[in-house]
Amino acid sequence: MAGASSSKIVVYGAIVANLAIAVSKFVAAFFTGSAAMMSEGIHSLVDSGNGMLILFGMSRSARPADAKHPFGYSKEIYFWTVIVAVLIFAVGGGMSLYKGYQYLQTPAPLNDPTWNYWVLGLAIIFEGVACTLAYREFRKTQGDFGFWQALRRSRDPAVFAILLEDLAALVGLLIALAGIYFGHLLNNLYFDGGASMLIGLLLVGMAVFMLGEAKGLLLGEGADEAVLRDLEALARQDAAVEQLRTPLTMYLGPTDAVLALDISFRDQLTAVEVEEAVERLQTAIKAKYPDFKRIFIEASALTHHGAGSAQPAAG
Repeated sequence: MAGASSSKIVVYGAIVANLAIAVSKFVAAFFTGSAAMMSEGIHSLVDSGNGMLILFGMSRSARPADAKHPFGYSKEIYFWTVIVAVLIFAVGGGMSLYKGYQYLQTPAPLNDPTWNYWVLGLAIIFEGVACTLAYREFRKTQGDFGFWQALRRSRDPAVFAILLEDLAALVGLLIALAGIYFGHLLNNLYFDGGASMLIGLLLVGMAVFMLGEAKGLLLGEGADEAVLRDLEALARQDAAVEQLRTPLTMYLGPTDAVLALDISFRDQLTAVEVEEAVERLQTAIKAKYPDFKRIFIEASALTHHGAGSAQPAAG
């Protein structure tokens, strides 16, 4: 529960920052006519709405299991992550590309950029704070992996989606700042519109990445190879285990996974000894990998004792 609470703090921080920044960007765009600033305003507004959807998804996914959903609702957070990615792609990226194209067709006269510089400077500070909060939460699960590898391994949209949005927001702000600055420095009307289109492409790229990650999680992504090897090693350490197949795993939520083991126990064991071995395995696995809330073990060797196949389950 502590992990969920800290993830919510990251999302709340991003929502508050993005709402304040969106208002200031729209005010600056109104007074200066900047297409890049308008795109950045849309970007921040979409990010605020996305944060609210992530919070909604976290709340829905926390519902307890019932008769219709015996494994619970953990996967619902991934559904709402897909919706967030689609909104970024269509609204954030699409609107920014459209505004940039529209501005390039009929560029507006260059106005005093002072408003833009003030707003962009404050926005960079606010986004930097939000990004720092998200990165600190992300670091808790990064381990020894590189940044992008850990990002792809992350199964918590409340962390990786918000971190991606904050990073894209910072890069977008720098693009908008460069477009406005060089547009005025070189007296070129097209830098502003070009910056807006670059921001749109940035959002589209981020949305495609998020869709790919959310799709894998929604379809039922399993544990990585290192965890599978370790699970197999844990099982083989028990003296009662003779053979086992590769463990089958599936994540239902950020900290909710299912594990299925097909194990052949030694022939001389009694049914009671097999049951004791199953309990030892479940205890050892949960102690090291608490994310496996449900562990199903098929004791294949029980057929030799005339007991048939059994599937003791924990969780």
